[in-house]
Order: sequence, then C-alpha cells, then structure tokens
Amino acid sequence: MEERSISFNYKVFKSREELPSEDAALLQKATVALEQSYSPYSNFKVAAAVLLANGEIVTGSNQENAAFPAGICAEGTVLSAASSLYADVAIVKIAITVKSHKRVIETPVAPCGICRQRLLEYENRFNQSIQIILAGEKGEVFVIDSVKHILPLYFSKNNL
Repeated sequence: MEERSISFNYKVFKSREELPSEDAALLQKATVALEQSYSPYSNFKVAAAVLLANGEIVTGSNQENAAFPAGICAEGTVLSAASSLYADVAIVKIAITVKSHKRVIETPVAPCGICRQRLLEYENRFNQSIQIILAGEKGEVFVIDSVKHILPLYFSKNNL
C-alpha cells in the first residue's frame, strides 16, 4: 500500500480592497450580477463574472426552479452565456460571490462539483488555466490559479 496526498497553494486576500484592480473589477461585476439571481426557494444568491481572453466580461447568476434540482448554478449560467456569445474565446478568470437573506456570508464559497467539472471542461478545451476568485459578501477573498486545484482527480476526455 502506498499513501499519497494532494495539496495546492492559493492566495488569501484580507478583503476585496486588497485585490489587484483587474480582479477587484471582475468581482464587482459578479456582485452586481447578484441582483439578477432568481433564488426564491433557497434565498441564496450566487453570481459569477468571467473575463475572456478578448477582454470581454460576461456575467451570470443562479436561476432556481420549483422542480429541484432543475435550477442552474451561476457558474453554469455564465459559462453557457460566454460560450454562446464568444464560442472560440478562452476564459481567463472567473469571479464568484454569494449573498444570503439569512445572514452575512463572510467566507468564500467554492463551486459545486458539477460546476467544477464544467469549468474544467473550459480549461481543457482551450488548454488554458482559469483563475478562480472566490468571495463572500465581505471578508477574505481566495484566488486559485486553476480549476484542477479544486478538482484534482478530475475526469476528462482523456478518460473516455
């Protein structure tokens, strides 16, 4: 038997104000997109903004549905929109933020497993890492250099 471990490094900024200006601007776009969230069941808003290689920014938010789990995560919404509008343009980075009606979220929230796989598909499709910026409503902000860090034992077309 052999024991192995997986680890990765990521950056932790004390607040949004500490982020580089490009990252702060992208996160601000995601924050504005929180208002487009349709989340009457969970009252948990999630929004994302992607910066594309051509400089365009596309936003999206979660869209719930009474027929659970038929809703669409913010990441799925923004990836679909970006792919529809700019099919052949790579995603450079994604900012994801959240807001709850129940309490102030002070810690970053990471994408669900399905969205990690969706993001990985875009990394692999364009052979380019996607930087991930994760933030709550306030507090620390995490910056992760690649989706592969948060989905280390990933499934890809190479497994097919």
